[in-house]
Amino acid sequence: MWLSILGLILGVSLGLLTDMRIPPEYANYLSIAVLAALDTLFGGIRAHLQHVYDDKVFVSGFFFNILLAAGLAFLGVHLGVDLYLAAIFAFGVRLFQNIAVIRRILLSKWSGKKEIQQSV
Repeated sequence: MWLSILGLILGVSLGLLTDMRIPPEYANYLSIAVLAALDTLFGGIRAHLQHVYDDKVFVSGFFFNILLAAGLAFLGVHLGVDLYLAAIFAFGVRLFQNIAVIRRILLSKWSGKKEIQQSV
């Protein structure tokens, strides 16, 4: 889990410290890539909290999600259809589901510790 958090901190820091501009024609690709990366990150955190985390699944899922989303956006551009919206919707739904599960796990752990402390 620490590797994903370190990568997120490093990426955000580099993004804020550099003066790099993304051309407007790549904005759709970037938005999908960011959502796919966040989906994978929160999926990794969820898997860690559920004790089923696997590095190979995390890394392969990260690259596969980004490539699939970018390929869908690329295909949509060439067909003249906004297919990137489907990827945004799918990753958005998965992102919120992962966050909800993470929240439930953390709340149950926090409630359990609180009950143990009160019983002592």
